[in-house]
Order: sequence, then structure tokens, then C-alpha cells
Amino acid sequence: MLDDALNPAPSRTFLRPDGAPAGWAISREPVPYPEAVAAMERRVEQIAAGEAGELVWLLEHPPLYTAGVSAKPEDLLDPGRFPLFPTDRGGQITYHGPGQRVAYVMLDLRERGRDVRAFVRALEAWIIGALGEFNVEGEIRDGRVGVWVERKGPGFSREDKIAAIGVKLRRWVSFHGISLNVEPDLSHFGGIVPCGITEHGVTSLVDLGLPVGLDEADAALKASFERVFGPVAEADSPL
Repeated sequence: MLDDALNPAPSRTFLRPDGAPAGWAISREPVPYPEAVAAMERRVEQIAAGEAGELVWLLEHPPLYTAGVSAKPEDLLDPGRFPLFPTDRGGQITYHGPGQRVAYVMLDLRERGRDVRAFVRALEAWIIGALGEFNVEGEIRDGRVGVWVERKGPGFSREDKIAAIGVKLRRWVSFHGISLNVEPDLSHFGGIVPCGITEHGVTSLVDLGLPVGLDEADAALKASFERVFGPVAEADSPL
């Protein structure tokens, strides 16, 4: 994750000048985290070497926690509940599991403008646009990475996180990416301090009362991605 939560207006610098589509792959069964990372890293090296095209890979993981480069040991509240995997993405500790759509984003920023902050803004805009397909207003907050929704009711008002962003660049090719809570077991977040933030909660599309499954979320993510980053083409999983 990156610390700058900036205005998420889509940046047209992330349209490829040549209009080439990014690959769009979906894995239908949960993918073990080590296998996913290994496949992602292979693909990133191939993209950097000009041997493969860009790829957005949508998947689920079995229940697990990942610890980014800024992770604090005290943010793991229930050691042993689920496997914990160190990772070289930015950010702290987060959860992945069934019902959460993870999208690993392997884009060549040499072709899209070498601007890391603008890239993060574009990722935020992508998520916010996808949420808008369900009439959910996603927002960003200074000092808090990810996308949030404001929840109000009789006698209460709070902000819950619905999507996380954690990216890394190698030779100007991006990897890791985003996670959107569609219908995960939100109790699984109770074993950690998500992204080091204690004063806010987490939510999902289903928790907001929307009967949304992964297929519907994928369609919304695809439509919004094409608005922000340009066309996609169906592709095979990198496994």
C-alpha cells in the first residue's frame, strides 16, 4: 500500500497509446497464495522482458493473512488462526479469503506513464467505478489507503473499508493489486488490525445489503477497468 490517498479522478495517462488490450483472466477455484505469487512474479519478469503481455488476474485465496513491508507484529491479534505470509508489497497486514475478489494487476507503466501516484489514483478510481455499478458510493480518505463507504443509521455514523490496495513495481511493471470485499466472512478480519487501522471497521457488498456474487462483481470490475485503463481481452491464468 502507498500512504498517499489522493483524489481518485481517472488518469488518462494509463491508457496505452497503442490501444493494446490487457489480458483479463479469472481463476474459478481458490488459488494458494505461494502459487499465486510465484505465477505473478514469473509473468512480471516476462512483461518486463517483452515476452508477454499485460495481465489482470482475478482470483480468490483460501483464508490467510499477508504481511506487507510495513507490517507490525502487534497487528496480528490471533496468531495461528490462519497462515501468515510475508510479502514484498507495500502496507501492513491484511486478510484474503473466499468471497473476496483479489485482482493482481500486472501492467507495464513504461507504456502508460511512469507516475506511481497517478497509478494509485487510477486504481482507486477503478474500484470506485465498480462500486458505482451497484449504486455504492466509494470514497478515499487522507492518510488511509483503500476505498471506504460511509454508513449512517439512527444514532450512528461510521466509515468502513470495502477494498484494499497494495502494489509494488519492478522495472516499471506493477504487481500485487487490489482486493474487493464481495461476500467474505467478515469475522475473519478479527484476527488482525487490518492495514494497521483500529478506529474503523470493514464491510462488503453483501454486508451492505446487496445480493452481489463474484460474477456480478467481476462484470463491474471489468466495465470500470476499461473506462480507466482501456480495453481487455480474455486470457488464460498464469498458473
